[in-house]
Amino acid sequence: MQILTKYKVALIQNAIFDTKQKILQGVATQINDCVQKGCKVIFLGEFFNTVFETNNLKKNAEDFSDKNNRETYDLMRQLSEELEIMIICGLPEVAEGKLFNAALAFNDGKLIGQYRKCHLFDVDIPGGITHFESNTFGAGNDYCIFDSQYGRYGLGICYDIRFPIFSQVMRDAGCQVLSFPSAFNQTTGPLHWELLNRARALDNQVYVASTQAARYYSDDPDYYQTWGHSIITDPMGRVLATCESDPAVLIQEINLSLVDQVRKNIPTSIQKRTDLYTVAKGGK
Repeated sequence: MQILTKYKVALIQNAIFDTKQKILQGVATQINDCVQKGCKVIFLGEFFNTVFETNNLKKNAEDFSDKNNRETYDLMRQLSEELEIMIICGLPEVAEGKLFNAALAFNDGKLIGQYRKCHLFDVDIPGGITHFESNTFGAGNDYCIFDSQYGRYGLGICYDIRFPIFSQVMRDAGCQVLSFPSAFNQTTGPLHWELLNRARALDNQVYVASTQAARYYSDDPDYYQTWGHSIITDPMGRVLATCESDPAVLIQEINLSLVDQVRKNIPTSIQKRTDLYTVAKGGK
C-alpha cells in the first residue's frame, strides 16, 4: 500500500438538530464541500448524529449488523466510497442488548476500524458537572488501530484521552495519527480540552485530531451541553486549528514526514527507562 505523506483533512463540528435525518443531511453536504476543497480524511464528533440526551441517544442508537437500523452507518460508508475518502465518526451503538459509545472508520466504502469507548465518563464535580456514563453505556475492551493510505491511525473517544498509557500503547504500535471523537462539557472543556490534546500529541509525537459536535443550546438540565472547540494538533504539540462552540469546519494539512522528523530529533521512544518504571518499593 502506498502511503500519502501529505494530505488535507477536515474536522466538521456539525450543527445538532432535533432529528437524525436533518443532522445527516447537513453533514453530507458539509462532507461534499470539504472534498471539493481537496480533503481526503473527514473527522466527525462523538454522537455527531443525535442530540446528547439519554432518550435521544437510545432512540438514535444503531445496530450495525441490522440493515434496517443503521442509517448513519450506511450513509458514511456510501459517502466514503463515492467520494474516495476516509471518514471517522462517533455514534451510539446498540448490540447484544446493550448500548455502546462507538466510533467507526470507513475508507473507500470499507469499514476498517470499529471501536467501543473503554473509559466511561463517571464524574461528580461539586458546582460543576455530575455525569455517570456507565448508567447508560457498556464499556469496550479493546484498542482500535488500522492502516490506510493515510498512515496508521488509532481511535479513542473523549474521556479516553485522559489516560496517557492508552495513547502510548497506540503510539508504540506505530500510530502516526490519533483521533478522539469527543463531547467535552462546559466544566472540564475550558480547563482541560486543549491541554489534553496538546499533551497527547506531544507525549506520543503524533497528530491528534479531536472533533466535537457544535453546542446544542437548551435550558433542559437533561441535555448535555458540549464544549465544542474541535482541535487538531501536530507532533510538536502545536495547535494547528481550533474553533469556538458553534458550527465550524477546520481544514488542515497532515504531513507524516513531520512525525518521522520529530521522532528522529527527539527520540523519546528509544530513551525510555523501562527498568525504572515500576511502583517504588516501600511506597504507600
